[in-house]
Amino acid sequence: MEPRVITVDPLDPDPAALAPAVEALCAGRLVAMPTETVYGLAGRADDPAAVAAIFAAKGRPAYNPLIVHVASIEAARALTTAWSPLADTLARAFWPGPLTLVVPRDRARVPDIVAAHGPTVAIRVPAHPVALALLRASGLNLAAPSANRFQRLSPTAAAHVVAGLGDRVSLVLDGGPCQYGIESTVLKIDGETATLLRPGALSVEALRPYVDTVNIAPPVAPAEGGEALPSPGMVAKHYAPETPVWVVDGGDLDEAVGALRRDGVTRIGVLRCGASGALAGASVTALDARPEVYAAGLFAALHALDGAGYEALLVEAVPDTEGWLAVRDRLRRAARVE
Repeated sequence: MEPRVITVDPLDPDPAALAPAVEALCAGRLVAMPTETVYGLAGRADDPAAVAAIFAAKGRPAYNPLIVHVASIEAARALTTAWSPLADTLARAFWPGPLTLVVPRDRARVPDIVAAHGPTVAIRVPAHPVALALLRASGLNLAAPSANRFQRLSPTAAAHVVAGLGDRVSLVLDGGPCQYGIESTVLKIDGETATLLRPGALSVEALRPYVDTVNIAPPVAPAEGGEALPSPGMVAKHYAPETPVWVVDGGDLDEAVGALRRDGVTRIGVLRCGASGALAGASVTALDARPEVYAAGLFAALHALDGAGYEALLVEAVPDTEGWLAVRDRLRRAARVE
């Protein structure tokens, strides 16, 4: 059975339309909500049973912590034992917005399950009017990872949530397509030091006036399983379609298509960066070559290709420059073919 879907004005959400979602969240049920990054699977962060339901619905391992969405900087500060001047500066500069801060958690206010029993908590104030209205109307902090099955493509439209989770979520708020189409940037704050744990919708260039870039470097993704991860979105295989994916340099696409066809693969989809020229033996989809526009359309394009019956997907490699850092990260994780 499919979940109930309520269409909400993404710019001016009607409180009456949000009321069923507020009621569900307060009762400990799960609601999928739009954010400016991707759709989130939300449950009240102060209720371990509701948080456990998020993990169960996604099939997410317990070592992978969740992001807590809050309505204000003051609400964020209440969840941590150490809110440094740097954290405050970044929050005031970029919240509401696609920046997540990982800070020491107050164990009395943040249940262990939210943080994978680790010492920190990931927090952000979302910029989407629907998410903010839901936070304010419910009076809750909401744990809300992406509303998809673990390791699968993130949803950037309500239809992606319905297709991926089905009756694992009771209610979906349809606020239209997500603005950024890629997850938030995650920074771990240690006093006045920041470390980039996950590149995302907020660019390193935007952060540079506030943070010493020497301290902003993505860590190597840890092995899956076992100890708690310091941040969501760090497992090696993630954001992946069901269909096997290879990332290929543009000049090698013809050869890659030919190699697959020689191996008996006949239904091949190709995702190109900018160029839309035909490739013999494959079906081509093209995305805009500007990184922010490409990012906004990436997951939607991969969802469409994944549902089109292809046996293999080839994705043209994007430029190896700072502006493409988050996109390269997502493609690298998606392309871990078994």
